[in-house]
Amino acid sequence: MKGPGVLWMLETAVGLSMAGPMFVVGVDFLRTGQPVAGVGFLLLGAVALFLPSYLVRRIGGPRAWIQRRLGREETRRSSALDRFRDR
Repeated sequence: MKGPGVLWMLETAVGLSMAGPMFVVGVDFLRTGQPVAGVGFLLLGAVALFLPSYLVRRIGGPRAWIQRRLGREETRRSSALDRFRDR
């Protein structure tokens, strides 16, 4: 079985480092009787936890970044557009 990759571990570490304090503050607000602020911080923490993974999937991984930097994706897009236009 293949284990998690280095990029996945970095995404998780970044997400937890951003979301961890928000979860602690949210639980503290809930404990002291401020439910609106507590739920708000818990939701904000959930967004911060998954935001790095979402961005990497949306933008692409390191291989896609390198291909974009070298301009190889542009040739693929232009050839796909040319095939679409020829129809």
